[in-house]
This record gives sequence, structure tokens and C-alpha cells, in this order.
Amino acid sequence: MASGTIKVTRTTSESRIVVWLDREARDVDNKRKLSTPLPFFNHMLEHVAWRGEMNLGIDVTLDHFDLVHVITEDVGIALGKAVKAYLDHNQSAGLVGYGSAYGTIDEALSRAVISFESRAYLDFDKGTVQLPEQMEGMHSEDLVAFLEGFVQGAQCTLHMDLLKGRQGHGHHIWESIFRALGMALHEALTERAWRKNMTAGVAGAIDYVIEVE
Repeated sequence: MASGTIKVTRTTSESRIVVWLDREARDVDNKRKLSTPLPFFNHMLEHVAWRGEMNLGIDVTLDHFDLVHVITEDVGIALGKAVKAYLDHNQSAGLVGYGSAYGTIDEALSRAVISFESRAYLDFDKGTVQLPEQMEGMHSEDLVAFLEGFVQGAQCTLHMDLLKGRQGHGHHIWESIFRALGMALHEALTERAWRKNMTAGVAGAIDYVIEVE
């Protein structure tokens, strides 16, 4: 049975990010443990935790670099590493390692397709939807920075497609994206007995031998 709490600490000259992740009994106070300097970002991360059915804690300390893209990218990297570590730790339990989902709220609809195969690739297709340039103190580039950071940290392939959205309802567009990501993660972290000790891809575990002569 899958278990364990993953803690990832990422420290640079710009920030210190600490991420906790587990899928034990629901922490009813979880939202208070999502503590970045960006309230709207905390709200979006809450959607990931809620739809992914995971307890998620995130703490951010900045070192004179109060830049939104630093926060979103670094949190994305650390969160991605935590998810990958959880998958690796519970490989013997048979976690699926891939998933897809549609996230919606009212008129907004997004699709996420994810696979953890040690291949970092993001395809973010906005289609014809007008993603607002700014939303609650965050920019569309900050959203992309988070997704890019997550993919880099998790070493996963992620296709995120904006399917529907309405101008003037940017909050819902953002929510649909984070809901889709959380639901796809929920599927990827689903335990199936048939998949015990298996990886998401048929290539299996990847091993490198690096020598310096």
C-alpha cells in the first residue's frame, strides 16, 4: 500500500522552498499550510491538493528577490520533485504513473494529460481562449513558469490544453487549469495491484553510468 510523507527543500540564493506531500487521512486544515507570498497562487495550489486528494504543505522564504516568477517557478520545481519522489517511493505498490483529466468550473474547461517517464516536456496549448494577461497580481507568464517548473522537477510529460473560457472570467480559466492538473495527478497516483513494481513507460527504470576519465 502506498504510504509515506515526502519533504523536499529547495534552496538557492533567491529562495528557500519547502514542500510536504502525503496521501494519508485528509488534513482538514490543509489550506493554511499553503503559504506562499501570493494569495491567489495559494488558492490555485489548494485546487491541486483538493482534486489530487493529497495533503500539501508549501512554505516560501525569499532572499531579497521578491519576484513572482521566482516564486511560481521554484514552487513548481519543488512540487514536481515531491510528486516524483512519492511515485518512486511507492513504485512497489503499483502507482499508475500517468493520467488524464478535464477540469471545469462554469464556462471554463481545461484538459491535462500527464506521464512520469523521466522526460521533461510541457505543451501548453491555449487554443482560441483568451488567457488574461494579469489575474489577482499574477501574470500569464507566471502560470507558464509554474507549469514549466513542475515538469522540470517531476521529469514528466504534461500536455495542458485550454478548451473553453470567457473573457472577463479569467479566475475560472486559471481554476480549470489547476483542477485539471490535480485530477490528472490523482489518476497518476492511483494504486493498482497489477502495476506493482512497474513504471509508467515500457522502458522501465532508467539507469545511467557516467564516467570521467
